[in-house]
Parts: sequence; structure tokens; C-alpha cells
Amino acid sequence: MPEEMNIESEVLNLYDQYDFASFTAADVETALKKDSIDFKDYAALLSPAALPYLEQMAQKAQRLTRRQFGNTIALFTPIYIANYCENQCVYCGFNCKNKIHRAKLNREEIEKEYQAIAATGLKEILILTGESRTMSGIEYIGDAVELAKQYFSLIGLEIYPVDVDEYQYLHQRGADFVTVFQETYNTETYQKVHLAGQKRIFSYRINAQERALQGGMRGVGFGALLGIDDFRHDAFSVGVHASLVQKKYPHAEIALSVPRLRPYINNAEENPKDVHEKQLMQVMCAYRLLLPFASITISTRERSEFRDNAVTIAATKISAGVSVGIGGHSDEEKGDEQFEISDPRSVDEVVKALYAHHLQPSFNDYIRLI
Repeated sequence: MPEEMNIESEVLNLYDQYDFASFTAADVETALKKDSIDFKDYAALLSPAALPYLEQMAQKAQRLTRRQFGNTIALFTPIYIANYCENQCVYCGFNCKNKIHRAKLNREEIEKEYQAIAATGLKEILILTGESRTMSGIEYIGDAVELAKQYFSLIGLEIYPVDVDEYQYLHQRGADFVTVFQETYNTETYQKVHLAGQKRIFSYRINAQERALQGGMRGVGFGALLGIDDFRHDAFSVGVHASLVQKKYPHAEIALSVPRLRPYINNAEENPKDVHEKQLMQVMCAYRLLLPFASITISTRERSEFRDNAVTIAATKISAGVSVGIGGHSDEEKGDEQFEISDPRSVDEVVKALYAHHLQPSFNDYIRLI
């Protein structure tokens, strides 16, 4: 993989740098008093000692969010155009070994989906596929992006990691943003939960955001699937990773997501590493205090009440009118979903909820000139 860059060591060396149980209330109070926190302060805010200070963290996070983003909350929706996958990830419904209904939308079906989404007023979409180069090649994704320009102002991608020239190609077709979830930054756990496929190559995945920016993308997203491993270590690594990329590419728009493990096809019913809502809010607030300018997305994995609370504190982007099946926006689903959602509200319902919290829904903050 000639385009791979060896930057992952900085993140790996930080993963186990701190014993979160060693932080005290005094460490948390010190971090909360600072206008700008370092990585040690950030670790303190993610520690168990910080949970009793969640209200203070939320108040400070809220002030920073309103200062940087005002009262606006961006809306978008994901669109799954294929669910074929070549990876064997034990936590995912798209696992290549799972016996699910696989599907791939053709151009006519994709446009029908776009039309249904555009009719809701949304101007931003996130295009997703399963991680299969064979069934969802770069040209197929590029064609979907090119078509999306007729309907949307901002086009994001959540696909398998690719090389710089391929990101450049997708950007030239119209893609603006790339999100790649590392899932977990613990390399040992990473190998245990990714049993086969290109996704097993940890270093190639962790460098995807840099390759996307070198390919011309104006923004990149980061996240770990909280619950696969110790969420504090993973959340810490997400923040460090995003911070390092922000320093290296100061022009880049940085976004963070906070996905938790959700029920999916063929999964176990209980997870001993479950992340609870207070802990999830703690992570979001810590993200905001470390990276005041970063966008934070809250997805429909979470229940509506939690999402409505999150956008008043730290989140700046919320999904609406979501379908995680293949072809679910315009017609009956043609392929099975990746996971179950918790907030099935329509775009109008989410908009009304934002207004009820004195927030301004934003459908578009970007004008496409070409």
C-alpha cells in the first residue's frame, strides 16, 4: 500500500498512557478551570472521577458549543446504497458471514432515494456502502456522488478506506467529506473483532483521514464504536487522533461521532462493556472541551430524548428521517439493515423538536459553485 503514511505510532503510544482509575477529583477540577486543555486534562475528564462533575462539564461544553456554533444544528440523513461486505467483523450486521439479504441499488434506484430525501428539505447526505470493492467499486460510488450533486449541497462518504488518488477521484466527482470509524484503537482487540478482510489492516485504516485530506476533501470524521473495548481508552484515542490531524491540516473541518454498539442481526443480547447514557454524555462533553471547533454528530442509534438533550449541550449535527436498510427511503427495503435505530422520527419531527429547544435547524451551510 504505497500511499500509506506512518503516523499511527503517535496514537498507539497514547492509547495506554493513562490509568483512568488514577485520576482524582482534584485533577478534574484543575481541567475544568482551564480555557484550553491538554491530553492529560482530557484523560482526567474521561475518567470515572469526572462523572460526578458531569453537570459542570455539560455547562462548560454548552458555552463552548454556543460560542463556536451559535444556536444552529445541522441536519442530514445517511443513505445506504449497498450492503455487500468482504470483512468479517464480529460486531456488525453486514459481516460477510452473516446470512442477510444483500442488495445493491442501481442508478435509477439511487436517484429515487435521492428524490425522496430531497423532498424532505434535507440538503446534506452521507452515502454508505458495505466494505466491498468488488460489489461497490470506486466508479460505482463516484457515479452515486455525481448524481447526488443534482439534489444536495453537501455530500459525505462512509465507505471502505481507499488510496489518495481514489479519494481525489471521489472529491472531483463531488464528495466533500469522509468519515472513517476506527472502531477500536486497541490493536489487540482490533485483531480479535476483525477476523478477515482488508479491515484487519489497522494502520491502513487509521491513516484514511490523512489520505482523504491529501485527496482534496475539505473535512474528515473520526469515531470509535464505543463498547467494543474500554470506552475511555477509545474515546481518548479518538480525541488525540483528531487533534493530531487538525494540527497537521489546520484547514480541515474536523467532525466527531459517538456511536455505541446497538442490536444487529446475529449478535449477542448483552455486552459487558456497554456504555451508558451518562458516560456517553461525558465523552461528548470531553470531546467539546478538547476540540471546541469540531462538529459533533449524534445519530439515531440513540433514543430521541437523549438526542434532544445532546444538541442543547455539545452536539452540532443530528440525523433525521433515517433508514439503515438498502432502499428504505423511497420504497420497501431491498436489503437488510446494519443495526437497529432508536429514533425513527421524520425530518419534520426532528425540526419541531429543535425549535422547541430554541435551536435553529440548518439544512445548508455550503453553496456548491461547480
